[in-house]
Amino acid sequence: MTVTELVSYEDALAAYDPVMGLEVHVELGTTTKMFCGCSTALGAEANAQTCPTCLGLPGSLPVVNETGVESAIKIGLALNCEIAEWCRFARKNYFYPDMPKNFQTSQYDEPIAFNGYLDVEIDGGEVFRVEIERAHMEEDTGKSTHIGGATGRIHGAQHSLLDYNRAGIPLIEIVTKPIEGAGDRAPEVAKAYVAELRELIKALGVSEARMEMGQMRCDVNLSLRPHGADKFGTRSETKNVNSLRSVERAARFEIQRQAAVLGGGGTVIQETRHFHEEDGSTTPGRVKEEAEDYRYFPEPDLVPVAPSREWVEELRGALPELPRVRRTRLREEWGISAHEMQSVLNAGAIDLITATIDAGADAASARKWWMGELARRANEDGVDLASLPITPVQVARVCALVAEGSLNDKLARQVIEGVLAGEGDPDAVVQARGLKVVSDEGALGAAVDEAIAGNAAIADKIRGGKVAAAGALVGAVMKATRGQADAARVRELILEKLGVEG
Repeated sequence: MTVTELVSYEDALAAYDPVMGLEVHVELGTTTKMFCGCSTALGAEANAQTCPTCLGLPGSLPVVNETGVESAIKIGLALNCEIAEWCRFARKNYFYPDMPKNFQTSQYDEPIAFNGYLDVEIDGGEVFRVEIERAHMEEDTGKSTHIGGATGRIHGAQHSLLDYNRAGIPLIEIVTKPIEGAGDRAPEVAKAYVAELRELIKALGVSEARMEMGQMRCDVNLSLRPHGADKFGTRSETKNVNSLRSVERAARFEIQRQAAVLGGGGTVIQETRHFHEEDGSTTPGRVKEEAEDYRYFPEPDLVPVAPSREWVEELRGALPELPRVRRTRLREEWGISAHEMQSVLNAGAIDLITATIDAGADAASARKWWMGELARRANEDGVDLASLPITPVQVARVCALVAEGSLNDKLARQVIEGVLAGEGDPDAVVQARGLKVVSDEGALGAAVDEAIAGNAAIADKIRGGKVAAAGALVGAVMKATRGQADAARVRELILEKLGVEG
């Protein structure tokens, strides 16, 4: 890989204003493809889910997937867009092996949704409005696997394998208007926008929007212009970025790279670029086409789409509570700050905490365990919180055992450890490991007597008024009971037996 010269991020922003355009492709969760009846299920043998239509064979005719249209309208409404009364599909012509028809059925100048916006919140509570140019319907391409070569890309490969199972799966492409005015927070705004969009898509139920599986991917367009200038600079387009962190890193890298090119007297080339996860860099792809290079023209085999106003309003009325509204409500219900809610969002814990509360836990306890012990374990294992082998119902049961005094926090952590290890539900782990808090007053009293007798000097200090020294005796009792005593009750007993007021 060629080493790319960069300037510092601070120096880049001192000379230039970044302007971004974000294009997000969302793979819809329909059961069949956009223009034929082939299944969209994952995991099938290569090219098993194809037909003459999605392979573009002569004489085959497409039919529009109604659920795909409905999903597009829902997305448009949630993005505050206008919904077209009449729109049509177009052929986007380009030649690439993963495009069996040699054109993509898409929409060009007549999208189904246009002129919207999405408000996103960045760290510190600042709200930034990202304006939406359009959201349009199209189909996905097939998948190329390049064999041989060092990069896994077509350049240098010995041969390529093509799987058309994905060809024709419905996509919605959401295109922003130029994002200006973000300054040094431009990469952060890009990440926050894609994160908010992902939450919105999931809330609508139109896609799982799993970026790591390619169900949602972002093309990051970025250009720089000198401070005070009106004309946009030449843009690059970093293609198919598939994580929130990578969206931010790609934008940041391009700011530094383009500033180095311009500062050195060079010219930024309008091109696509590949993002590299290992170091956050981008490298050249192909020279970027303009719209006219695709020779768009109306798709002659599909009738226009004209959603009735009654249908649109019916869909509008059925929209779920949108993520930002929901977060505001939950933040008030849970009694936490905006910063704390942002941390919950970043951890992907909102739905998990909500489900734990629904299962009977109080908000503080549910948040404590998901954002504490469980977040730590997820981080150690390198997985998402939702991937941990523990359910909200199980976490709620741990909370209940702590609340009723059967467990203390130390024992609760051991119970969670057992559940994660596959030892059963919390009650089964408690039973198998013998983890219940020692609540028998006689047994506790005996343990306290032993601790006092074995630490006479400390006991004398406590009798002399140094009540803080009781912590050492509490520790001795907790050790003797393997952490299964109620520490607060142990302290009370120690002070009672030593005749000291707590």
